[in-house]
Amino acid sequence: MRATSKFSSSLWFWVAGLGLIVVMVLAACAPAATPTPAPSNTITGIVWQWTSVTNQTTKETTTVPNPESYTIIFNADGTLTGKADCNSFSGTYSQQNGFTIKLGPTTMAFCGEASLDQQYLALLGSVAAGGPDGAGGLALETAGGAQRMLFKKGGAAVK
Repeated sequence: MRATSKFSSSLWFWVAGLGLIVVMVLAACAPAATPTPAPSNTITGIVWQWTSVTNQTTKETTTVPNPESYTIIFNADGTLTGKADCNSFSGTYSQQNGFTIKLGPTTMAFCGEASLDQQYLALLGSVAAGGPDGAGGLALETAGGAQRMLFKKGGAAVK
């Protein structure tokens, strides 16, 4: 009877050890868990719609009545495109030593007396600082923070 009991104990340890090996092999073969990406602070690949501009001296805010007509898209390669009411524009931007925008080719059609296209283009050309506003939007400011432009996300840019 002792031999059988000794055999049973050895068999049990052998099966338990084999089971442990099988579990480790299966765990090693399982796909690695995909890490959840951290929230992104990037401004690229998004259609930003201009919603308002505030004169920081007078605290006067102008609300843009049709934000979808005033957009800007920042591309990862440092280029940008957008529209200013009935006009379109392109250019480059840099986030080195502040935030700068250099407007390039721009159509210059007359969009009507009520259009904010000229003000929008002038403000963009004067941007000296900017980035995510901490609330899911984008804030761009002219030198010294004199004018603060706010943008909301209008969706992903079409590639």
